[in-house]
Amino acid sequence: MPVTRFAPSPTGYLHLGHAYSALFAAAAAGPEGRCLLRLEDIDLSRCRPGFAAAILEDLAWLGLRWPEPVRRQSEHFGEYREALAQLDRRGLIYPCFCTRADLLAEAARAGAAPHEAHPAYPGTCRVLSPERRAAKLAEGLPHALRLDMPRAVAETGPLSWHDQALGRVEAAPERQGDVVLARKDCPTSYHLAVTLDDARQGVELVTRAADLVEATDIHRLLQALFGLPVPEYHHHPLLTDCDGRRLAKRDGAPSLRGLREAGHLPAEVRAMAGWPN
Repeated sequence: MPVTRFAPSPTGYLHLGHAYSALFAAAAAGPEGRCLLRLEDIDLSRCRPGFAAAILEDLAWLGLRWPEPVRRQSEHFGEYREALAQLDRRGLIYPCFCTRADLLAEAARAGAAPHEAHPAYPGTCRVLSPERRAAKLAEGLPHALRLDMPRAVAETGPLSWHDQALGRVEAAPERQGDVVLARKDCPTSYHLAVTLDDARQGVELVTRAADLVEATDIHRLLQALFGLPVPEYHHHPLLTDCDGRRLAKRDGAPSLRGLREAGHLPAEVRAMAGWPN
């Protein structure tokens, strides 16, 4: 049976959607496999030790177990920096000095809706001259590090990945533009850290919610650039509320902690999460 993983971010208490994803990953591993737990705590401004401790406690209460040690991404920033340095030596990343206001203005000029959540980056700083780029860096201007998507795609050629629910998927990372791989206040991005961690931990089957299907195109590209193994994927349906909205922390989804304090038993919570006992 495969190695799977559940990888929450300790930015709040786990809710029923998290419970479904954790139970799904454990079931996919099966009794002969391994389901790892990883804490994706790269956002130091939002992640809290108390939430990390609550994740471990709530999952154990739910009846889940995992091999130790738990990988905490904040303890591995050096590894992510080295990966970025490798991409930099190959000319595959560049500093981007654009502010959010700059990006919204560019999107508006291009005819895109200014409120669009993630418009593809137009490559403004990719075409800066070496002299202009060096001058901005010398000024100490805040910047992010972006992947040079056209160069990266040209280097890897066509890519695909396999999903147990969707079948063979032709990757199209170029649709997402020059994605950010690091920022001044965070030396890695979700895309970079997840890709490297899955490989280092020997994850063979990545299970996660269907809203991350497009992210897998980026991860497949990074796997090819770094020469990493390619796992299987299974993007499961999102757990939604009675109005069909995705359960989310920011929308006040019922937390496992709150359900526990209300007197619910683990079997009841597993049933609420749509998981058979």
